[in-house]
Amino acid sequence: MPGSHINDHQVRLYMKMRQTVSPRSAAACAAFSTATAYRLEQDAQLPSQKKAPRGRRRPDPLADIFDSEVVPLLESAPGIRAVAVFEEMQRRHPELPDGVRRTMERRIRSWRALQGPDRDVIFRQVHEPGRMGLSDFTDMADLGVRIAGVELDHRLYHFRLACSGFEHAHVILGGESYVALAEGLQNALWALGEAPRDNRSEMLSAAFSNLDGSARDDLTHRYDALCRHYRMGPSRNNRGVAHENGAIESAHGHLKAAVRDALLMRGSVDFGELAEYRRFIDEIVARKNARSAKRIDAERAVLQSLPGMRTSDYEEVLVMVTSSGGFTLRKVFYTVPSRLIGHRLRVRLYDDRLELFLGGTPLFTLPRGRADRKGKHDHVVDYRHVIHALRRKPMALLNLVYRDQLFPREAYRRMFDRLIERLADRMACRTMVELLSLAHERACEAELAGVLESLLATPQGMPDMAALRARFAPDPAALPEVIVELVPLSAYEALLAPRAEEMA
Repeated sequence: MPGSHINDHQVRLYMKMRQTVSPRSAAACAAFSTATAYRLEQDAQLPSQKKAPRGRRRPDPLADIFDSEVVPLLESAPGIRAVAVFEEMQRRHPELPDGVRRTMERRIRSWRALQGPDRDVIFRQVHEPGRMGLSDFTDMADLGVRIAGVELDHRLYHFRLACSGFEHAHVILGGESYVALAEGLQNALWALGEAPRDNRSEMLSAAFSNLDGSARDDLTHRYDALCRHYRMGPSRNNRGVAHENGAIESAHGHLKAAVRDALLMRGSVDFGELAEYRRFIDEIVARKNARSAKRIDAERAVLQSLPGMRTSDYEEVLVMVTSSGGFTLRKVFYTVPSRLIGHRLRVRLYDDRLELFLGGTPLFTLPRGRADRKGKHDHVVDYRHVIHALRRKPMALLNLVYRDQLFPREAYRRMFDRLIERLADRMACRTMVELLSLAHERACEAELAGVLESLLATPQGMPDMAALRARFAPDPAALPEVIVELVPLSAYEALLAPRAEEMA
């Protein structure tokens, strides 16, 4: 068309047709005029080759500083972000406008592509069936999950088969530890029913940073022994190099996204107890595995069989019960029955509990506590262990180190605060100890807490011990009166008579 420019495609078509037809016919095929055809006969350059390069339309705002200031900064600190360089240049040159930021980012990107340092290369791998299992931990605290109203600071131990994508997740209450790894890995293998030939992990990078050399060696030996029990090779990647564990690092993000979506659909992040939340995680992982069921079944055929039994997934520690009625382990004080004072106990330390033994005799299980991240000690206290001693020394409650942990429910703590406000210290402590003793002896902890809540709801509500004792009577410790009514012997004769007739 007159006034329109021809393009490279038209010129190439004209040159192709010109090999067999006249200029007029070739121009008609290329959809331009005969005059343009004769002009191309003199100069066959493509239109794109005739265009003059586009020049800069405004002065370069970085001309005075890029080579002299920005490049030396990039060379001295290769990992620095472009936005940090821009902010530094603005600090040095206040007249530099904000609109230059994108220009500097593009210029830095181009400089790094041409003259920057070499970057790490990720090598994609082919995963052989039955070969590789991967273990890692992922932090879940940002989801805001609450157990009985208390926010749960936790991680997930995450296991995955690299080939088929089988996954298993286990809720971990503490940090990355051998106990958490051993429990989570064995749960995963027994849920799978077989074991891969290798297990790759970061070898507990968080735990390693807090251990000395001998403790690190011991941790390595225990991990190797765990893998030998299941005939797996203990493969390791370099600590902090996430892409070397990429087959599970990517799965972390997908699992966390699935948990977040499930919490949104559930409509609440509150769970009544830890076991309910663990079932919730298991259901999510089970649905993910169901989508890969065919691949998982195919890989199971080449996995190794499991040994006859699990190996230990705990640490064993010896502790001494002190005159304080408990023992301290990992900066946490645990109470035990006072009859154990002076005895040495053997403690099996799991991720979420402690199992106590006196010699070879199992005693009981305690929930595991953890010290504050700032190093402050914690207390795991059962008021039933010390209530008999507190009845003899009620004033000890006033300044007791673990007083807040002693109260089994929030209502007891709030009632003690009211008693302290309105009564003398001695009477307040004596009343509170009597309340705890009543809850223990009459087995009415929850019911008594409900009564205290109703008293706290009224401004003048105070406990009446005589009325409470009468309300929660009779005393279970008292022997009940049993009345036995003897059956007459004639009743047995009536029962036996039909049987005697059959025998006759």
